[in-house]
Amino acid sequence: MATTYRDYTSPNTQFTYDMRNNTFFRKDAGNFIDSLGIQQLNTLGNTSLLDIFLTTGNVIEPHIHQNASELVYCVSGEAAVSIINPFTNQLLTFHIKPRQVANVPQGWWHYEIALTDDTHLIAVFDAPVPEVIFGSDILRLTPASVWAHTYCLDEAKVKDTFAPIPRTVVIGPPLGCQRGANPGANQGSNPGANQGTNQWNSPSSQLPHYGYSSQWPTSSYYYDAAAYAQAPEYGQYTHYPELSGYTYYPPSQPQLQQQPQASYPQQYGYAGTY
Repeated sequence: MATTYRDYTSPNTQFTYDMRNNTFFRKDAGNFIDSLGIQQLNTLGNTSLLDIFLTTGNVIEPHIHQNASELVYCVSGEAAVSIINPFTNQLLTFHIKPRQVANVPQGWWHYEIALTDDTHLIAVFDAPVPEVIFGSDILRLTPASVWAHTYCLDEAKVKDTFAPIPRTVVIGPPLGCQRGANPGANQGSNPGANQGTNQWNSPSSQLPHYGYSSQWPTSSYYYDAAAYAQAPEYGQYTHYPELSGYTYYPPSQPQLQQQPQASYPQQYGYAGTY
């Protein structure tokens, strides 16, 4: 825990919190994210977390956490956690099931795909207020002319391709998506089996525009999941501040034989903001 100078005798000191009161994003009843940071629990040190619920084929869109690492723990179901290693330029995919974890170093490009219904993940970060930059914002906010000029693309086709992304996605595919594409085709599984069904035909969730680092949207979204015996609506509007990378360092493992250190200087990944 980070050193703090909080007055622990204050009646405002918080030691517990119900995360159902702070839903960060809700796509539908089966796909939503609850969040916890120092604004909700003021005795937190350098830690925060997201409680993530997904159904088959839903994706936490590609993104980075520029100020923290992320430890993804699988509570139930199964998920594919994919990261790009900036030092080797390799795409790595790890399938995690209950009681398994995958770690995403600070600033690394990554995404998570649910491979079964009722997938429940907990993402733990080593920052009290994590920051994030979503891929949908990079795609839609960078001018089509820049994409076209930089990569020798047809500007009209770029505009047409990105036109269906008017806002930050967070959990994809967006509601209303009719495509039958399989996002896990290259991952040895079929996480996209439910795409194109009626679960995405309802009106799109109205997520206000927000940038990262910027303001997380206010939300009273909640879910009606009988399995968790929770009330269907909490109705508390909580303003969530800007977040930074979500990092957590797992418990120490048994000591391994120390390997000689390489003599060349350490390179750094793209952990900076865009």
